Amino acid sequence: MKIWLDDLRPAPEGYMWARSVNQAIAMIEKAEEKKQPVELLDLDHDLGEYFLDGGDAIKLLDWLAERETFYPVKIHTDNPVGRQNMVRMINRYWP
Repeated sequence: MKIWLDDLRPAPEGYMWARSVNQAIAMIEKAEEKKQPVELLDLDHDLGEYFLDGGDAIKLLDWLAERETFYPVKIHTDNPVGRQNMVRMINRYWP
């Protein structure tokens, strides 16, 4: 499963579309329950109104790091500061 986390841009073909961090977490947990691989998380940073449902996408990285679940991550955000913070977190925690 590939998850596209973005509040505005629709998911490309082959991705499941999550608009909030909590939606993405639910998709990951469901995939894990079904023993389906999580192939890629493709993340925006700013999630607009969906921020109210789990925060901006960096919170998904926090959740993954806390549970030591290091799925492959790609970042597609246009926010340079958000990108920098997310890359810093990935470089620090992902093996």
